[in-house]
Amino acid sequence: MAYKVENYTYPSPLEGYENAPPLPDEKNEDGKSFKNPVTETLSKAYLEFPDPLDKGRRGGFDVHIYYLPNNENQTRYAKELWERIRREFPELRIYRVWDRPVGPHPVAMFEVNLFTPAQFGAFIAWLAIYRGPLSVLIHPNTVEEGEGIAEADVDRRNHSQRAIWMGERFPLDLDRF
Repeated sequence: MAYKVENYTYPSPLEGYENAPPLPDEKNEDGKSFKNPVTETLSKAYLEFPDPLDKGRRGGFDVHIYYLPNNENQTRYAKELWERIRREFPELRIYRVWDRPVGPHPVAMFEVNLFTPAQFGAFIAWLAIYRGPLSVLIHPNTVEEGEGIAEADVDRRNHSQRAIWMGERFPLDLDRF
């Protein structure tokens, strides 16, 4: 089963669990959270991004860290954060610091690519603490092929409907796709 909302189609969140037994209503010791069924293995999403996330050269997620170039404090903080990320996470792909808008991004920024769920978990948790006064756009890179699927439409959806924000949200120029 798939769900269609406006222009987007979503797979059922229960795909693969259609014939699973009902979940228990039993609560954990905290009296609030539910006891979940015990499984023998962790979700494979701990080890590999799910489809249609890109597992290749682009990586599964782009992280755009925004700053206001006319604000001296933000500019200094962004450059120091960029250096810290390069030192703390040398395995990540980190691009130059742009001092002006580029592509659909309305303000100065730099970009970091994430390739594994472990990198995503470690870096995004770290960034929640160290992003300081800066805003962050996190968007997936998806590989979606088929008749009538335009790359510009996929990029537009990844930068909007599928986007995750930390801090203040900036309006993107989605017509650039």
